[in-house]
Amino acid sequence: MQKTTLTPFEYFRSVITILSFMVILAIVSLLVTVIVLLTFGKATNWIVKTFPKYMSIPVFYLLGIEYKLNDLRHDTSKPVIFIFNHCSTLDIPAILMLALERFRIVIKWELQYIPFFFIIGRLTGQVFIKRSDKEHAISTLQKTYDRLKKNNLNLILAPEGSRKHKGRIGPFKKGAFRMAIDLGYPIVPIYFDGNDRLSLGGSIMAKQGTITAT
Repeated sequence: MQKTTLTPFEYFRSVITILSFMVILAIVSLLVTVIVLLTFGKATNWIVKTFPKYMSIPVFYLLGIEYKLNDLRHDTSKPVIFIFNHCSTLDIPAILMLALERFRIVIKWELQYIPFFFIIGRLTGQVFIKRSDKEHAISTLQKTYDRLKKNNLNLILAPEGSRKHKGRIGPFKKGAFRMAIDLGYPIVPIYFDGNDRLSLGGSIMAKQGTITAT
């Protein structure tokens, strides 16, 4: 895979985007806290459908990235497991741009160390797992099953488990498919094209260009 090389201007744009996103996170974490408290947690699904998209729009705008969405249809009346190819830091704002309904996303435990992610994630019921601790990860996911079924929630996760791999699609782990069997949920795949060319692997910097979601 070709190495992602940034121009000085693209590097500058990336730094500005990161700083701006931290400000956005701070504002959203405050708003989410207030809304959750005022509604006693009943507005959680509205929050996860509304806020993520509007957090991601300025990210792509500041980076100079055009986001294209091809026809993505599924039966919204029934819960599903969304899986997506994970090869770039841009995958997260890309998946959030879809404004999916009633979703909870499986994310790595370490993101909780960023206070704003911790506040937003915990208040909206996202699923933090320790990938390095298999027993803990399995236990966390099993505890999530009842909550997903009870509230008719969709689940989002990357079957590769990490964005640091060779190629646009890395080896799949069994977790997503095991969960689909246990929950009886169909799997809806989402493919992002362009992410790896604009921001490869563990990099938080990005080139300008186009991302397509299918």
